[in-house]
Amino acid sequence: MRPFASPEVEAAFAAFPPEARAGLMHLRALIFDVAGDLEVREELRWGQPAYLAPKGSTLRLAAPKAGGFALYAHCQSTVISDYAAAFAGQDRIEGNRAVLFDDVSEIDAARLGQLIAHALRYHEA
Repeated sequence: MRPFASPEVEAAFAAFPPEARAGLMHLRALIFDVAGDLEVREELRWGQPAYLAPKGSTLRLAAPKAGGFALYAHCQSTVISDYAAAFAGQDRIEGNRAVLFDDVSEIDAARLGQLIAHALRYHEA
């Protein structure tokens, strides 16, 4: 497991419900796997773990009030809408801001990896 960037980020993960934490840790690992050699900062935004590459758009991990866990993208980007169009009906999408999950088994690493790669390179020319 990759070390957390700060005690605050580690505490944010510890505060998630156990069921959500497992899925969020899986998403965290996937973000770093997809990033490869790309420099990705891990920090807190709105009290939630967030991931940002130098020319990317922010991704956040959270546990929605309705339950489960989610991967959020900046709502003014096209990250989620592009993903939803490419993989119509294959995931639960919340508007133009999130992919929602109830269980870690719902994460398709290859498919979601495309969303993550797009977000991490969103502002590249």
